[in-house]
Amino acid sequence: MTKTQLFFTSVFSTLLSVAAAAQKQDAYTHKIDSIITSPNPIAFNGVVLVAQKGKVHYLKSNGYKDFDKKILLKTGDQFEIMSNSKQVTAVLVLQAAEQGKLNLRTPIRKYLPSLTQTWADTVTVHHLLNHTHGISNLEKPAAFKAGTQFKYGNLSYIMLGEILKNTTGKSFTELANSLFKKLRMDQTFAYNTKNNQSLVAGYMNENNQFKKVKETFLNDKIAPAAGIISTVQDLAKWDQALFKGKLLSPEFQKLMLTPSTTSQHNVFGKESMGFGYNIRFIKEAGLDYFAVTGLGDGFTCLNTYFPSTDTTLIILENQMPENSEYWSFKEAAIKNVILTAIASH
Repeated sequence: MTKTQLFFTSVFSTLLSVAAAAQKQDAYTHKIDSIITSPNPIAFNGVVLVAQKGKVHYLKSNGYKDFDKKILLKTGDQFEIMSNSKQVTAVLVLQAAEQGKLNLRTPIRKYLPSLTQTWADTVTVHHLLNHTHGISNLEKPAAFKAGTQFKYGNLSYIMLGEILKNTTGKSFTELANSLFKKLRMDQTFAYNTKNNQSLVAGYMNENNQFKKVKETFLNDKIAPAAGIISTVQDLAKWDQALFKGKLLSPEFQKLMLTPSTTSQHNVFGKESMGFGYNIRFIKEAGLDYFAVTGLGDGFTCLNTYFPSTDTTLIILENQMPENSEYWSFKEAAIKNVILTAIASH
């Protein structure tokens, strides 16, 4: 084969590869389009982003920022990300541990001396991070021995916010906003009563009738558990920083990305899978990937990262179904489209 033939063969092969990738992208683009525009069995009202190797491949909004005024959502709108916020708190706690300001295996009485219950002598920071602490009420005995069961909730992350304040001398809001600034997540901030900016309103959805949530349950206290406001673009930056090891040293990165208990979530099937410091470790369709979900206050969120192809899928909705059967319904459908596209690659 001549050099000219080799050149054209190489070019042709490259073009075929590009064409195949474009075809694959077109296939999932049309499928996601149909999911977010279909009102059945429940309407989608939010923004979807798919990025690969830091480059956005899909970015669309559907629905309303304000239903009464018929103001359409934009792809850069800010949403409450609910429990996705806990992942930020987990990173801040690990950064404090890195700096020697706290120890993950130390009982929490050391950092919260005002606690009165005996479980403060056995529950560690680690147990708070992975929801295996057993605390249901600060004034009551634990529901189970620390480390023996998984029970998801906001309380432990509210406590982690207090621990951060007591060990670093800075509030969760200060720490989080400083981190976002470093990552150039310019549209992301920790909610506080003095800074609630112009985020979109949340809506409860009953049979595709949308009712605005009149008063957010967010406040300064709950911010470490559910109080981050962000956009799909900024959360894609977060994924690149977190999963590429830009936030933590190798030792603490390994801790962050290692499951330490198990949990089940309907978006990912009926089986219990790995769970760590507010990251789910999912095995599905022959792929391993990371995920975090959020739901409440009229918002639904999903952030998934597929390391094998460096693909991020972010979904933010400012609606939450009244019917629990439809919680994260469209999120699961869109995730399955991306999962199939990657698995068949």
